[in-house]
Amino acid sequence: MPNSILSLPAPRARLVALGLAVAIATSGCAQLKGRQGYVVDPLLTESITPGVDNRESVEKTLGRPTFVGQFSDNEYYYVSRETRQLAFAKPRPVGQQVLRVRFDPAGNVAAVDRTGLELVSKISPNGDKTPTLGRHRSFFEDIFGNIGAVGAPGAPTR
Repeated sequence: MPNSILSLPAPRARLVALGLAVAIATSGCAQLKGRQGYVVDPLLTESITPGVDNRESVEKTLGRPTFVGQFSDNEYYYVSRETRQLAFAKPRPVGQQVLRVRFDPAGNVAAVDRTGLELVSKISPNGDKTPTLGRHRSFFEDIFGNIGAVGAPGAPTR
C-alpha cells in the first residue's frame, strides 16, 4: 500500500500540511529578475575599435542601437539594465551598462565609452506637493478668491 498523507498519524499529517502551506506562502517572496534593453555580449562590444570600424560595421556587429543621439545622429547608444524585485515592491536596478559609440563626420568610429550604475540618479520627490513661491492659499481661497475681482467697477482695464 503506498504511503500517503491520509495514512499518516494526525499530528504528522498536520505537520506536513503546515509545511506545504508555508512553502506555498513563501514562494511569492522570491526575487524576480528582470532584464531590459540590449543584451550585452562582451566579446562583441570589445571588438568595436575607433579608427577601424564605421557606422555600417557597428550595426552589423551590435545591431540597431537602443537609441540615437538627440541632437545629431553621430552617437549610438546601447543600453542594458538588470533589475531585482521582491513580490510587489518597486524594481531596483542592480546592474546597468550604457555603451556609447561616437562617430566622426565621415561615419567612422571616433570613440567608444562605457558607463554603469554610477551615473544612475535617484530622484526623491519632496512629498506629494510641489514647493512654490508666492502666497499660500487655502482650497476655498483658490475657488472663491476671484469673485468680484474680474469686471468690478473701478478696476483698471487693459
